Amino acid sequence: MTNMTIGITGADQAYDGVVWHLLGQTYTLKQHSEASMTWHAVFPHGTFVPPHVHHEQDEFLYVLSGRYDVWLDGKESVAKPGDLVRLPKGVPHGFANNSGGTSTSIFWVTPTKDLKTLFDRINNMKDPEQMVRIASETQVNFVPRPA
Repeated sequence: MTNMTIGITGADQAYDGVVWHLLGQTYTLKQHSEASMTWHAVFPHGTFVPPHVHHEQDEFLYVLSGRYDVWLDGKESVAKPGDLVRLPKGVPHGFANNSGGTSTSIFWVTPTKDLKTLFDRINNMKDPEQMVRIASETQVNFVPRPA
């Protein structure tokens, strides 16, 4: 069991020094426990997370800067600074930064389950097929986006 620790993770710090590079984005771990995990995300223009489903986790995205095009259960939306995107478990969702600049956000999931393990395993990975296979082992499944 991983309990939450007391303290502050500074703006320029990563919790336990953990930083991931996934699909062109940079994720800086800010908090990790069995109950939840939080990370700061930097999405350069043109980067995205393909549609996927978390079967055992609720996920949240709080936009700090820029803009995200959000695909949520078949519907297109735009999330701007100050917006909170709620992504319940079992609902397909994906994100893209098509804003022309960099977008930043805070993501968190509850409970953590195997998401940290997934990010550790796919950090710097270049093979999308291998990423999809590994994700399916951690209760995250990529799904085709309807045309």
